Amino acid sequence: MLALQIQDAWETIMGMTIARYTDQVRIHGNKLHIHTKVGPLRNELIYQREAVIQKVNAFLGSVIITEVVVH
Repeated sequence: MLALQIQDAWETIMGMTIARYTDQVRIHGNKLHIHTKVGPLRNELIYQREAVIQKVNAFLGSVIITEVVVH
């Protein structure tokens, strides 16, 4: 259920540009997996992991995501 919430709200959470260039977003356990084919975006998401965790957890209303994995 959380995975569907994240997918549906990904643009709201991260913004239109990031949402446009990410292919897949899914939750596995406490990890958020983000797939993108855009190298510079991949690097930026890796650099901004903590900010992504905070934004997603704020959206979900509790601390669920503790790690971001960028593919």
